[in-house]
Amino acid sequence: MVNFRKYISGITVLTAGFLLAQSTVSTVLYSQNYDNQKSSLNLPSPAAYVEKAILSPKELVDISVNTMMADPVLKNATWGFVVYDPKTKKVISSYNENTPLVPASTTKLLTTETAMSMLGENYRWMTQLEYSGEIDENGVLNGNLYIVGSGDPSLGTNKAGAWSYKDIVSDFAGGISREGIKKVNGDIIIQTALFKGNISRLPENVVWLENNNYYLPVGTTREINPANEKLIVKKSMNSAADKKYFYVSPYANQMVYAEKYDGNGTLTTKLPDAPAFLANSFKATLAKSGVAVTGKVTPRITESSPEARKMISSYKSPTLGDIIYYTNQRSDNSLAEALLKTVGYFKMGDQTSESGRLVVNNHLKDIAFDLEGLNYMDGSGLSRSNHVTPISQVKFLTSLMDEKHYKTYFNSLPIGGQSGTLKSMFVTEGNGQVFAKTGTLNKVKTLAGYLKTNSGRTLCFSLMVNNYSGSVGQVKSKMEAILKPALDL
Repeated sequence: MVNFRKYISGITVLTAGFLLAQSTVSTVLYSQNYDNQKSSLNLPSPAAYVEKAILSPKELVDISVNTMMADPVLKNATWGFVVYDPKTKKVISSYNENTPLVPASTTKLLTTETAMSMLGENYRWMTQLEYSGEIDENGVLNGNLYIVGSGDPSLGTNKAGAWSYKDIVSDFAGGISREGIKKVNGDIIIQTALFKGNISRLPENVVWLENNNYYLPVGTTREINPANEKLIVKKSMNSAADKKYFYVSPYANQMVYAEKYDGNGTLTTKLPDAPAFLANSFKATLAKSGVAVTGKVTPRITESSPEARKMISSYKSPTLGDIIYYTNQRSDNSLAEALLKTVGYFKMGDQTSESGRLVVNNHLKDIAFDLEGLNYMDGSGLSRSNHVTPISQVKFLTSLMDEKHYKTYFNSLPIGGQSGTLKSMFVTEGNGQVFAKTGTLNKVKTLAGYLKTNSGRTLCFSLMVNNYSGSVGQVKSKMEAILKPALDL
């Protein structure tokens, strides 16, 4: 922590001299017009000029941190801050840098980097349409159609450039036409072994319906009609009183009902079984185009004696780089949780949160992440059981600067005043200079990433505030005030 006394005494003397000089000049050059105009000039105080002139940027950052310690919004909060130089590997300024804090959505920094490191930024999920059996001279397929999924988290969502269900179904139907199939004497079989462990419960201690976030994992809501994929609720929507809303209790592995929606804005649910919805939509589209399917849509996780199959059509998801960009820019919780399960499957062979957590933790050990104070519980940061220290975040961000995927990873971060969840922060000071992941839960506000200073340096920083007073808007302004002098480092 910085020692103020020598700076304060210097500021006091110089300011007093400056003010005395100002008053002397004013007695000689006094003008009535000055009194009329000075209120509109909005000039910085003489003390501010003197302070900036005699103190280094590092000392100004320290003073800013010390000032915030007494601020009513942060006075009783638990918070930590660190600015770190990745070239010298030294801390420039810090406060509580070794304190484990709830990181909220800055947790996604760990999840998305693990996925990119293991799978590569050009990785894509494949969803294929295949058939077994033979097609006779009349265009009748005596066999089954297969929709083979790979756990694509963007399937049908339009996220990150992903196709809609309608587009995928249209492409599959075009494949059927190209093969000359006019009738199917068989079933449409959904084969998605990756989903076998994907029907469990919410992450431990997840924040439920906080900040109007409606979290609904795959596999827990088979009773919901896919036609109700999105329920839009507005404050003025009085007719909503007669509707039932679906929630997943974080304390029991079951769906519950509510007579009213206890939040504001938009409520978006996730399909209970995306591959099944795709398959049923596909069957309905075939029927409309005159291609009858005599069998039913049925899942088949494993096969003891697989049928020989031929591929009709294949849909590729957006690249992992595109999906990570979307995830970090919009802080998309469902994509982050899907990435956690994907790395679990990639390394452990099953797509569960438990395997994903183990894989991420092992990856962090492999890259020498500072594990002191770390508790990684979910992929998105919704869980309050997540903990990390500010110093470990900045050292992690530093280590990535030498990785081959650093540029893609860096570009996925929101930019202050310009994009994503940082668009409304750093609009004036720091515009285009702060590249960071945000995090927000009730009474938790966090920010971690990179800072491009006015002198051209790239610094890493972490700023996490837990249990603050006041509004989230007030905390955002405090964060901007803390980081402002760091721009001159």
